[in-house]
Amino acid sequence: MQTTTDASRMFYDYLTVEQVFPFVLPKVSDTGICYYDRRTGETLRDTAPGWKHEGSYSTMVQIRVDGNKLQVKGNPSAVNRLDNLHGFSRLDQCIAVFNDITSNYGDVYGFHRLPPFTKCTGWGITQGEDGTRSSLIGNGARICRIDLTTNRTVGKGNERPYVRALSTQRFGYKNGHLYEDGLTCDWKARDHYEKAYVKSFAIKKFLYPKCKKNFGEESPEFKYLQSLVQFCEDQGVVRMEQELKREYLLREGLAWWGLFDESRFNEIHKRFLAIDEKLEATAMDYRTIADELIAKNIVSSRQAANATANIAFQWMHTPGTFFDFSKSQMQAYRARLNRIGLNIAQPYDITRHTAVFVRRVQEIQVSDHLFLPDWYRHAATPRRFSVVPA
Repeated sequence: MQTTTDASRMFYDYLTVEQVFPFVLPKVSDTGICYYDRRTGETLRDTAPGWKHEGSYSTMVQIRVDGNKLQVKGNPSAVNRLDNLHGFSRLDQCIAVFNDITSNYGDVYGFHRLPPFTKCTGWGITQGEDGTRSSLIGNGARICRIDLTTNRTVGKGNERPYVRALSTQRFGYKNGHLYEDGLTCDWKARDHYEKAYVKSFAIKKFLYPKCKKNFGEESPEFKYLQSLVQFCEDQGVVRMEQELKREYLLREGLAWWGLFDESRFNEIHKRFLAIDEKLEATAMDYRTIADELIAKNIVSSRQAANATANIAFQWMHTPGTFFDFSKSQMQAYRARLNRIGLNIAQPYDITRHTAVFVRRVQEIQVSDHLFLPDWYRHAATPRRFSVVPA
């Protein structure tokens, strides 16, 4: 039985949060690192190494206290759970999990505990040491990394050809990279990182060994994971993940929690999910490519369409063909074909492009709503924590 209320679109899979408080945080670690001036004996900095908070099912979150700054990073959707197939769709829920964890740590006397992360309510200005550079900072928690995730269903047995087909596409200015096993592809940029992979394989590779070790193969926990793998295989689940890094978040105004519209993450993620919209073009023959170029107003004449289609034909049917992209005309051909999903900057690989039969509404039915079974164990937000204002 499946429930229509459990539709899974975008949720958060990993989070790094930090906040600088207007007071020195309690020393909660058993060890410390002290920096001092050897000439004067003055203490310059008193900090502590980070540590890992381990929850049930061997789930971990990393914590670091450095003077006034608290940093926590990990997957809040996976805390105290066997899996993270589906997770939290709101930042409030994620940070409530982190706050619940940090509240367990206090000084040796038990008088002071780590404070909770708070939402920003306003901006402040910080200036560089030279007095010339200044920047706006929030008065609460700062997001330093966030992973946006969607479970895409492509139908049983279609996961591998779908991932292979995705690897032929460009995202932004980056070419797709297909892993040797054919089960994962990714796109790497300096300030963001995207990947798509077969979820059932990932569960077997990363969760099975831990579960066997901790509970045994005959345990209810291991049988639950087996059921989850079977469910993912039956649905053909391909995980679409997007990691937004510190530089990206600052540039887009998405770093200071409470001072941005969270729905913008959905807009950013939609652009990544649309990466497969041009896949149907890769099944076209010479004539259809030319027609498609005209239909989408990519070219204005039949002559230009035929010339461009001829380049695509050479790329697909003459192995080892190399094009001189230093020439402006070849650059124009490349740009036109890329708009219909043909990336001639990559060598044509029959093992990857045999997936050209993949189509959004025909051979492979693609959906970004995974309807979870009623036996699925959802993540739970700690009840004792709500959103804390700055």
